[in-house]
Amino acid sequence: MAAAPVAAGSGAGRGRRSAATVAAWGGWGGRPRPGNILLQLRQGQLTGRGLVRAVQFTETFLTERDKQSKWSGIPQLLLKLHTTSHLHSDFVECQNILKEISPLLSMEAMAFVTEERKLTQETTYPNTYIFDLFGGVDLLVEILMRPTISIRGQKLKISDEMSKDCLSILYNTCVCTEGVTKRLAEKNDFVIFLFTLMTSKKTFLQTATLIEDILGVKKQQLANFCRILAVTISEMDTGNDDKHTLLAKNAQQKKSLSLGPSAAEINQAALLSIPGFVERLCKLATRKVSESTGTASFLQELEEWYTWLDNALVLDALMRVANEESEHNQASIVFPPPGASEENGLPHTSARTQLPQSMKIMHEIMYKLEVLYVLCVLLMGRQRNQVHRMIAEFKLIPGLNNLFDKLIWRKHSASALVLHGHNQNCDCSPDITLKIQFLRLLQSFSDHHENKYLLLNNQELNELSAISLKANIPEVEAVLNTDRSLVCDGKRGLLTRLLQVMKKEPAESSFRFWQARAVESFLRGTTSYADQMFLLKRGLLEHILYCIVDSECKSRDVLQSYFDLLGELMKFNVDAFKRFNKYINTDAKFQVFLKQINSSLVDSNMLVRCVTLSLDRFENQVDMKVAEVLSECRLLAYISQVPTQMSFLFRLINIIHVQTLTQENVSCLNTSLVILMLARRKERLPLYLRLLQRMEHSKKYPGFLLNNFHNLLRFWQQHYLHKDKDSTCLENSSCISFSYWKETVSILLNPDRQSPSALVSYIEEPYMDIDRDFTEE
Repeated sequence: MAAAPVAAGSGAGRGRRSAATVAAWGGWGGRPRPGNILLQLRQGQLTGRGLVRAVQFTETFLTERDKQSKWSGIPQLLLKLHTTSHLHSDFVECQNILKEISPLLSMEAMAFVTEERKLTQETTYPNTYIFDLFGGVDLLVEILMRPTISIRGQKLKISDEMSKDCLSILYNTCVCTEGVTKRLAEKNDFVIFLFTLMTSKKTFLQTATLIEDILGVKKQQLANFCRILAVTISEMDTGNDDKHTLLAKNAQQKKSLSLGPSAAEINQAALLSIPGFVERLCKLATRKVSESTGTASFLQELEEWYTWLDNALVLDALMRVANEESEHNQASIVFPPPGASEENGLPHTSARTQLPQSMKIMHEIMYKLEVLYVLCVLLMGRQRNQVHRMIAEFKLIPGLNNLFDKLIWRKHSASALVLHGHNQNCDCSPDITLKIQFLRLLQSFSDHHENKYLLLNNQELNELSAISLKANIPEVEAVLNTDRSLVCDGKRGLLTRLLQVMKKEPAESSFRFWQARAVESFLRGTTSYADQMFLLKRGLLEHILYCIVDSECKSRDVLQSYFDLLGELMKFNVDAFKRFNKYINTDAKFQVFLKQINSSLVDSNMLVRCVTLSLDRFENQVDMKVAEVLSECRLLAYISQVPTQMSFLFRLINIIHVQTLTQENVSCLNTSLVILMLARRKERLPLYLRLLQRMEHSKKYPGFLLNNFHNLLRFWQQHYLHKDKDSTCLENSSCISFSYWKETVSILLNPDRQSPSALVSYIEEPYMDIDRDFTEE
């Protein structure tokens, strides 16, 4: 009998064979069975044990088997590829081998794509299947990722041409063998590495094509993939964005300009260039959950699931489910080969039967959570307008509206919100996190964009038109331009649904902050009377005042969000001030309201700004309705007093410094400027500066406040004169041209001590300290 083939590396000199190779030959004395070889390889691929690669066979054995099985020499080529792709290789021979493999797979992939299955009729095992089965996919992944390995501090490199060959071969294998795509999608480190290849023009097309295939493998797979995308498209920051100083951010922006687009920006652009990517995200985000479970039974199951989750054995069961899903998906699609018996399959019993039905719905919540996060990041990126057009076209908003009651904001019992080791105020549950992410998405979607009207349905859009008609004002152009086929359907739009749950939210709820932010974003930008009235008619102002005054809210974050929303809701709106005066109808209520305002001007300064701007406009109008409000409204009367304005102005300047300015508190600086700009309009700017000087002396700190204000205004010039978006926001929100903002700051910073409107005229020489360098320390 001829000498038996020996597995490579198994000790050829001693005549040993590996157990896997013996099994492939049907035992020690059996005849070679090609079917069994492939069976062993497939099982090794699923389990990670036994035969998994061509390198485990001798070249002699592979050549002999190839004659019978028509493997096109692929296993032998993979064996050579493994040998020539070691860490110290120059990869020249490696690339030549890839050139031999590539046409064998590309022809077959073309046949699969064009549905001409001629090759599959000629051979039992297609080339792509053999390539994958003998470890070709894993080997190419290793070769591609060699640049991530460092030897003695130096990164290994492979040519762009070789990377293109590897990517093309991988893509062709994915086209013909669905299980390959799924396995690649599960390799998180490899997927992240693919994004680095997209930064090269030479490899962009091949990489984008492969990523597109990975994203499209399955909806669930795409949702899981979003966890990786969240890392690749987010700007990595070490802390809360609002807490970072503007000095540090400006320095970082200057540095970024010299370095070009960040990795996150490049990755965002790359993702958006993939055909169908955003459409798939929108479909997954709006996909309905299984309707086989009724509401009552679902709630019961959900509580059971939380209880079951406390069981220490849950991880074992979940791992079994994950493994079964993986094996079942791969085996049913790729394996077994023709002629394989059912006995070689998986057992029919499943750990899934041990899980409550609500686990599937919880999975859906987790998927949507990841997808909404990615969409939110894209909406805040440089390609915001492009993303807006796409998610409008793919009807994300109407889809979320249809899911609002059944999934996003469904009713639940208190116990269903509590995870093991947490309390009822914790925001860690998937259910709660989904709600917060949903609200963040609405905030990003509505903020300063005309697509915000997609949050309404047709009837509500008609209501906006009717409000404008009744007030005898032009209809908002964005409302006229809204594509009615893309708006919400049903009895209520998404904004109205949000208002309904907002008014029912418990006083201590953490959702209040996010709800107020989402609604406020609908009002941001150029003030719209119709938008304000739409919300006023639904009782929003009364709800806000109840929370601020009657419930005496203590949360600083919630208070800030409610003050900001109240300011946008009331700005320039006489009807809103009438409603305010009707609700705050006693001195006691008004004093509680003022106490909340004065407790933290960082939180309430936007409301102070809006009321100050409204007062200025009302005083310049000749209208009986406006005159009546001016004479009756406690809040307008309070703000109109010069001592009140000076008190606000002094405190606003005193609580901020250049080194402590953040995106959160820079509004205090802009509110102080609004007060002074309006004073300048009335030719009272010198008076206000003189009063600030007196207040300094009365506090025993001559020069301290005005020096600080001088430094703040110098920073203001550096910060705003180079940022178009911020300047546009200032102009739209105040209805004061940005040129007037700039002129006022220049007048205040005039170095001429004889100028009655220059800050230096009110700082005595011994206390002058206006040239301090405020670079970040």
